[in-house]
Amino acid sequence: MIGILDSTLREGEQTPGVLFSREQRVKIARLLSDANIAMIETGHPVVSDDILNSIKDIVELKNSGIIKSEIVAHSRAVNSDIDVAASLNVDRIAIFYGISDLHLRHKTHKSREEALNIIYNSIHYARSYGIKVRFTAEDASRTDINFLRDVIKTAISAGADRISIADTLGILTPEKTRYIFNNINDIKNAEYDFHGHNDLGMAVANSLTAFESGATIIHTTVNGLGERVGITPTQVLGTLLKYHYNLDVVNLGSLRTLSGIVEKYSNVKMPLNEPVTGDNAFIHKSGVHVNGIINNPETYEFMSPEIFGIKRNFTIDKYSGKHALIEKLNKLNLKIDDDGISYILNEIKNSNKIYSDNDIISMANHFLIGN
Repeated sequence: MIGILDSTLREGEQTPGVLFSREQRVKIARLLSDANIAMIETGHPVVSDDILNSIKDIVELKNSGIIKSEIVAHSRAVNSDIDVAASLNVDRIAIFYGISDLHLRHKTHKSREEALNIIYNSIHYARSYGIKVRFTAEDASRTDINFLRDVIKTAISAGADRISIADTLGILTPEKTRYIFNNINDIKNAEYDFHGHNDLGMAVANSLTAFESGATIIHTTVNGLGERVGITPTQVLGTLLKYHYNLDVVNLGSLRTLSGIVEKYSNVKMPLNEPVTGDNAFIHKSGVHVNGIINNPETYEFMSPEIFGIKRNFTIDKYSGKHALIEKLNKLNLKIDDDGISYILNEIKNSNKIYSDNDIISMANHFLIGN
């Protein structure tokens, strides 16, 4: 299987200032399933009652056939956490443990051998419930590669069928991401996930490299939400995999709605220039660009905006050319002669203003053919 695990309900809610209500969490889960997301990470149920109850709601919708994605609950490598996650009848428990020497020394105060025992015992315990387990190697990107291999072998021997390689600090480059996967791909009997943070702006590049290097599930969040500066955005990765590999890991037509709903619920405003679903994603400005779009949209659009349920547009200002103005007038059903077009274009070129449709209509009223 190749697909996306969307962690908006877990990683996304770890965005500073973001808290989803129980109802919002269920709504997001339904939209993610409708968008054909393979796996939904629904949260860490011991954090709060509302998270636990929302997972119950989501599992109920899964059992009734309304939600079709695999449902994943997060858990520390602690039996009491695992007990709670297992009681919810989720499809998979995701157990995480920090494995870098830095985490072992300063966070868990465990030796490597002790860590391996904890990882084995927690996974083995979770598997005793008959539930699938993913093990997340937290801070894998700063872990000695030989110890990472030991961790993976231990997790698989305990019963994990998926291993997540987590770039917890977002410090990897594509080259280093490829190095990690090239040095673990020979370890069989499990598939690999990749969880990439965006601290250095490399999450998308590293996620794509992980996919190219053998990862079959990539972790994302809608709008790239998450701890600190977030992780790989669902809409960007889904579009990348469609464009470059013709893989339908998400319904592209759902992305604009998903982005808008999560923006509303999270109260995290997306930049106008957000890739794929930002307001400026299919708005053109330069006269040369607009002329190309008018003649053939493929000149300046990598995919048709209609695929995403978006309409293309272009601005009118001093960068605009005659073709853009004529196209705008045609869209507004305004018929004026060449002298009028030249006059209006001259006015636009000699101002430092962005012209709205109402501005264009007002100027064109003086030159309408038939007046």
